[in-house]
Amino acid sequence: DIDYIIGALEDKESLAKLVQDAEVLVHLAHFPGPVQTVEELIKVNIDGTFDLLEEARKAKVKQVIFMSSCTVFGEVLPTVNKDNPMDENHPTAPHSTYAVSKLAADRSAFTLYKENGFPTVVIRPFNSYGPRFTEPYIIPEIMNQLLKGTKELTLGNVNTSRDFTFVQDTADGILRCIDNKKAIGEIINIGSGTEISILNLAKKILKISKKKIPIKYDESRERPYDVNRLVCNNDKAQKLLNWKPTITMDQG
Repeated sequence: DIDYIIGALEDKESLAKLVQDAEVLVHLAHFPGPVQTVEELIKVNIDGTFDLLEEARKAKVKQVIFMSSCTVFGEVLPTVNKDNPMDENHPTAPHSTYAVSKLAADRSAFTLYKENGFPTVVIRPFNSYGPRFTEPYIIPEIMNQLLKGTKELTLGNVNTSRDFTFVQDTADGILRCIDNKKAIGEIINIGSGTEISILNLAKKILKISKKKIPIKYDESRERPYDVNRLVCNNDKAQKLLNWKPTITMDQG
């Protein structure tokens, strides 16, 4: 059975109720956007996370697993490539307000362990995709355009590349952290380790869907100050969690 507690990260009373008698807290809640105000991101992603962690600490929760984001890395070092992907020690220089808010929450969880010994794990997932993912994420965006019968696929910068990880693999990484003493106090990347450009991704989806339509550049779809590439080094997840991706992009 699953018990549902209706609440929000801004509501300390609901947070206290949420963690009461809990043994493990997996913190997935966040405000992804579209952003109306910077205050929303700060109030939910930073302040809300801090309050939830504090309530968990007071309730003596045995373990907290915080879902961070690969967006915290921001600008990728020029040395990064398919043979030298991004590990957990890659510098963080977030490019967006959302990414900044996630990094602040990420550091709050990490320092809670370092300064107070509270058992936390920080996961940095790389571009999860799969059932129930919705726009503005790129894969559902492409598929929704095709389902609407568009005569041309309009996208922004198709030269950027990402590391897409099927949601089942991401969830498996989370579950493998539970009651895992090796994971306590660690930051762990969860990603496929395979990089694909948005252009090749679009071509792959067109091929699978048996659609033959042109791909058109639309400047209005460009993300300001976008990250050019993301590719995950998942060696640490393999070592500490005995985790590895099982679903390829074609299968997913």
